[in-house]
Amino acid sequence: MTDPVIEAERLTRRLPGEITVTLVSDASLAVYEGEFVAITGASGSGKSSLLYLLGLLDRPTSGHIRLHGRETSTLDEDALAELRLEQLGFVFQFHFLLPEFSALENVMLPMQRLDRLRQTEIEARARELLASLDLAGEGNKLPRQLSGGQSQRVAIARALANDPLLILADEPTGNLDSNASANVQNILAELAHRHGRAVIVVTHDRDFAAAADRVIEMSDARIVRGA
Repeated sequence: MTDPVIEAERLTRRLPGEITVTLVSDASLAVYEGEFVAITGASGSGKSSLLYLLGLLDRPTSGHIRLHGRETSTLDEDALAELRLEQLGFVFQFHFLLPEFSALENVMLPMQRLDRLRQTEIEARARELLASLDLAGEGNKLPRQLSGGQSQRVAIARALANDPLLILADEPTGNLDSNASANVQNILAELAHRHGRAVIVVTHDRDFAAAADRVIEMSDARIVRGA
């Protein structure tokens, strides 16, 4: 088996205070290229907190996260931000498209921030990504002119902009109807199975989770199954 895209070892995240709150406790897991993984659990079980740790959006109190074998716990904030931009793609329940920018411009933004392609190449790649998600005719529309499902597909295109091997999604179908939800589910599964990306999705949707290659279940801040 190849080395994992991401590996977590005994992750714990606590919020200090008069009463210490444990968000994640002693969590270990590994996710590989081409794997579509769902994280499930009751509300407050720690699944989104775990995803934020894996996405380097939050730091663990203890434990290790290795991305492509690289230890991340010793990196400063600038290095973490660069790593997120280069190697991770994020999709959230609320698409967080910038309302003043068109769909095309929203997809171009991560590439412009990374600044490794010419502007013509950035635009061409953004158009290619939109077309691959059946949005070829929607590039000039503002987010308010798009449906919920279209907006989420634009958000997926944006997550793919810098060609990351790891996609992390937090309740990506939480605000979508059943048809749009199924479409997003199929897209994420295809990204793993046909394009070799590692995809980790937090979801409360049982049907969505059932389509994953592996289900990691959390309860009371701990992984109880599937790691």
